[in-house]
Amino acid sequence: MRRSARRCASRPGTPPPRRPCESTVRRSRSPTAAARRGTTGGKKVNGRKPFIGVDSLGLVWALSVLTADIQDRDGGRWLLSAVRHRLPRVREVIADSGFSKRFQQFVRNVCRWAVTITANAKDGFKVHTRRWVVERTFAWFVRYRRLMVDYEYHTETTEAMIQAAMIHRMLRKLHPNP
Repeated sequence: MRRSARRCASRPGTPPPRRPCESTVRRSRSPTAAARRGTTGGKKVNGRKPFIGVDSLGLVWALSVLTADIQDRDGGRWLLSAVRHRLPRVREVIADSGFSKRFQQFVRNVCRWAVTITANAKDGFKVHTRRWVVERTFAWFVRYRRLMVDYEYHTETTEAMIQAAMIHRMLRKLHPNP
């Protein structure tokens, strides 16, 4: 289905560089024993972070939902180590400035991919070169009620809801409403 969605968008079937990114989801109710959650250090946000790897169309190729207390560099390393053998054509990873030197060294040494880090703008707002693709994908998630707020007890359920949202998105691309 992913190949058909890429073909429908006039793109080749092979994925271009992957872009890992993260986003923090706010929690809907107080945590229970069934759901492990964390809080970010600086933002003081409770909940979970979905780490995703997308292609140039914003289609999700890799997904991992972790607690919010996991650093970006660690979540990105876990995500890429889980999928690096399944994506042999990937040559480059584009990440934002939250992914540190340790993440860059991991990608270069273990995955054998090039790493490009998008820096923050010094003088006001500036659109990052390819980061908007990932931000657009997170915006697509917000269109689904179950992904707007973290309703789920288990991270696996959140991952399944994200996958269902992306399947719905691809099906809508292939067969739009008349």
